Amino acid sequence: MNKRWFNVGIVANTHGIRGELKIVPQTDFPEERFAKGSRLTLTDEGDRTTIPVEVESARVHKNVYIIKLKSYDNINDVEKYKGWRLKINEEQLSDLEEDEYYYHEIVGCRVVSDEGAELGTISEILSPGANHVWVVDRPNGKPLLLPVIDEVILNVDVQEKQVTVHLMEGLLG
Repeated sequence: MNKRWFNVGIVANTHGIRGELKIVPQTDFPEERFAKGSRLTLTDEGDRTTIPVEVESARVHKNVYIIKLKSYDNINDVEKYKGWRLKINEEQLSDLEEDEYYYHEIVGCRVVSDEGAELGTISEILSPGANHVWVVDRPNGKPLLLPVIDEVILNVDVQEKQVTVHLMEGLLG
C-alpha cells in the first residue's frame, strides 16, 4: 500500500559551514516537526529521490528554521539539497483537537452557504495574520476569501468534503 506524504518544509538554503539548512516551514506544527529526534524525509520532487533524515537540532531565525540533520556536518554534505522538500508520511500525523483540520483535509472541499448556494471549492489556505483565510475558487472566476472564524465557518465535514458557511455582509464583494 502506498503511503501518502505531506510537506512540512522546503530547504531554502544552507546556513554557515557546519551543515545547517534554512527551512521555510509549511506546517502548523513546526516546533513538533523540527524538534530534536524528529524523523523526516528529504525529497527531490524532480527525480523522486527520498532520503530519511533525523533532526539533530533546530532554532527559529527570522521566520525560517535553521536545522541541523544528524550525520550531516559540513556545508558540502547539504548544499545539494537546496530546493528539496521535507516530508512526513501519514502515519506521522498527530491527532488534532475537535474543530482542527489538516490543510489536505480542507483543500478540495466544496463550499455551500447556509442558504444552500454552491459557492465553489477551496483551493488554498492563507495565513495572513490573526486567522487563516480559505481561498474558494468560484465558477465565475473571482475567488472568494473566507476568514476562518466561527461567525463564517459553520460546519466542516471532511468525510463528505463539504464546508457550510454564513456569508457575512461584504464577503462576496
